[in-house]
Amino acid sequence: MSDSSVNTAGAVSEKEARETAEAARETEWENPSFVRELFLGRFRLDLIHPHPPPDTAEEARAKPFMDKLRSFMERVDSEEIDRTGEIPESTIQELRDIGAFGIKIPKEYGGLGLSQMSYIRAIEMVTSKDGSLTALLSAHQSIGVPQPLKLFGTEEQKRKFFPRLAKGAISAFALTEVDAGSDPANMRCTATPTEDGRSFIINGEKLWCTNGTRAELFVVMARTPEKVIDGKPRKQITAFIVEASMPGVEVVHRLRFMGLKALENGVIRFTNVKVPRENILWEEGKGLKLALVTLNTGRLTIPAGCAGAGKQMVLIARKWCNERVQWGQPIGKHEAVAQKLARMTAYTFAMEAVAELSAALYERGGYDIRLEAALAKLYNTEAGWRIIDDTMQIRGGRGYEMAESLARRGEPAIPIERAMRDFRINLIFEGSSEIMRLFIAREAVDYHFKLAFNIVNPESTLKQKLSAMAKATPFYLTWYPTRWINGSRFRRYGEFGKLARHVRYIEHATRHLGRSIFHAMVRFGPKLERRQMVLFRAVDIGAELYAMSAACVRAQMLAKQGRPEAVTLANAFCLEARDRIKVHFEHLFGANDPAIYKVAMEVLAGEHAWLEQGIVSSVAAGAKPRREPTPTKPKQGAFSGVA
Repeated sequence: MSDSSVNTAGAVSEKEARETAEAARETEWENPSFVRELFLGRFRLDLIHPHPPPDTAEEARAKPFMDKLRSFMERVDSEEIDRTGEIPESTIQELRDIGAFGIKIPKEYGGLGLSQMSYIRAIEMVTSKDGSLTALLSAHQSIGVPQPLKLFGTEEQKRKFFPRLAKGAISAFALTEVDAGSDPANMRCTATPTEDGRSFIINGEKLWCTNGTRAELFVVMARTPEKVIDGKPRKQITAFIVEASMPGVEVVHRLRFMGLKALENGVIRFTNVKVPRENILWEEGKGLKLALVTLNTGRLTIPAGCAGAGKQMVLIARKWCNERVQWGQPIGKHEAVAQKLARMTAYTFAMEAVAELSAALYERGGYDIRLEAALAKLYNTEAGWRIIDDTMQIRGGRGYEMAESLARRGEPAIPIERAMRDFRINLIFEGSSEIMRLFIAREAVDYHFKLAFNIVNPESTLKQKLSAMAKATPFYLTWYPTRWINGSRFRRYGEFGKLARHVRYIEHATRHLGRSIFHAMVRFGPKLERRQMVLFRAVDIGAELYAMSAACVRAQMLAKQGRPEAVTLANAFCLEARDRIKVHFEHLFGANDPAIYKVAMEVLAGEHAWLEQGIVSSVAAGAKPRREPTPTKPKQGAFSGVA
């Protein structure tokens, strides 16, 4: 989970926080990216079209596992898991037995050796029924030990840990702390080298560690001694593989939440935990960079799960809209409901298109998918939330009523309220929507900032300005005029048939977006980073354009495979997306933003506290914290101790 709250206790300076984040960024773009080009005003359709075809050989390899997983999910009692807040050990053991904890782990180490595409389809299936099981599997495989081990582990580390992980030794990712969420510069957990240099002593406490209460293995981020880089001391954050069985590892709290009632999430304390140097993942000081690279792939998981949830909502809404008769006809034929049903169906098609295109680009190789994965996570979580909200509205009181209550009075136990509770966290963990927009915006303006920042920076010296102008002028003399040329007048995109007009629109809007971002940089200069709403609107335009592109290329592929109905859904989605893009462009520079921000500052200063009169406060003044329970070791069940 990520922390979007504010806690100023012991906070580092804004400059230090920025430097820490910048040091962890991947600064080079060695491979092409469709989305990066899009933010530069270039519509590189060739990077995504034709849509990467299905890998039939991989689908055949995955089928036995997918069949077992489907059979398993059909038998899972998700209502009981939600009611008790526990995943039965027998359920976890069955997941181990079918290989669900080692989907992507190579066969040579005991895993199934399946692809990222097979993995996200498995997650889509699981999420369609049970969010708690999704969290268990994805926290283990998307951001837990297996993924960074696969990317950065030594051969010795892989031989040591992969077989255990494939058999079902659950893992967790420990980064967040009370004062260090989205801003890792505030991290307090330390790893101090021993005198002989062969080990590190880890001390600290991690918050919101998913799978932490059951994990056998952790990826732990901790501060190692500073290093002098370019003449300045720099904080170092390093990733370690830590065994839950090591002395000093304790579960302080099992945390409980609004949804995902069986989430094995906790506060984990490390007290003088001695970890051998060979348990460092990658290199000293590369921990944050490792986390970001791991998340590039890990973020492909949530969008697929969102698509699975969307499909379930469409199924529920479609059946109810046909069965429920009011005012003499099925409610689905009343326009107010019909609009919701059509919109959520079109959204779900686009969500799956975004998830699968992003994963397919990763599978193909030779692509930098950091922005595609980030946009997929941002877009699908927010679209999925709207779909669940619409389903709740369509089901009315039956949506708000718990499935158990529905069953007791003889109605189908359809768990809309559980789906809503379980889904909400998707807009927060693995990067909240706000943090995702900031991350995407930073990458969207990166090319311009590298090239022209010193031109618009009032603190730059004359020499720096002249040097920047010499580098930037040749590029902008060509680039800027061509952002005004409507290339779609010359390219008709006839192979897209009914969708060709939308593809032409995407090209036109891409050019508009590229020059708008440039205009924003010129207009606001270094202050642009503080005009977050301007940046956020630009990001949202980019997200809509990526979703439209994914929907069009997927629909065209499916139409060729004998599924022409996909074109209808893509068309419906694009029509509405264009309306949303129009609004974003109209309000891009936010004439009202300063006035609204001023009100927020007044609220913070207490100038409008009078509005809070007449209520009973839930923020108890001087409330004492409850006594902490006795710390325990992570519960590892019958599987504990497997070597």
